[in-house]
Amino acid sequence: MTSHPTAKPSTLPTGGGAALMDPADTLVLLLDHQSGLFQTVKDIPVADLRRNVAMIARLCTLLDIPVITTASEPSGTNGPLMPEIHELAPHAVYVARKGEVNAWDNADFVAQVESTGRRTLVMAGVWTSVCVMFPALDARVAGYDVYAVIDASGDPSELVSRTSLARFVQGGVKPTSTNALLSELHRTWARPEAADLAQLYGLVAPNYAAVMESYQRAQQAARQSS
Repeated sequence: MTSHPTAKPSTLPTGGGAALMDPADTLVLLLDHQSGLFQTVKDIPVADLRRNVAMIARLCTLLDIPVITTASEPSGTNGPLMPEIHELAPHAVYVARKGEVNAWDNADFVAQVESTGRRTLVMAGVWTSVCVMFPALDARVAGYDVYAVIDASGDPSELVSRTSLARFVQGGVKPTSTNALLSELHRTWARPEAADLAQLYGLVAPNYAAVMESYQRAQQAARQSS
């Protein structure tokens, strides 16, 4: 009879957020959210896109997560960056490029990323298929864990957006959403920023704002009747 060795218990962490991004290791890259490019976006309403980007900027400020922004030819037809990003995330660092389409082709941009020491990169931008795709794939090759926030990015059509999503997955880039990013970095309501985080949910999911309002009104009515 053949004997089998007793299986040893796994030492790998399972559950409890082990598969989720660590806020202390996360860096947000907001790429080419420019007014000219917004006019070409067709896969998401531009108002929703801008609101989601603004929410990410607010979240990074609230949780002290570093942000790097950049723009391709901001004085040209692509237009300037949306101002909300630096207004809502005043700690964000802007890196000027020298005409490179791919931000990862710019040595100053890569150096700024490396200077943070963080290995989890969360990217969003316009166009998803170019401004996010190219640096995301290059960052993966460089050994970074990369997420692409699909609804804080935009493309010229639904077909382009679906193609981008497939290429992300094939290249090892993890697609995510603004709401998922908020929840993943939030993790628990047992924290001092809970009330401020609740307000962010109302931005990224407007119907949730109605949920909060109805709950608050019910609590107020209960207190008045007691």
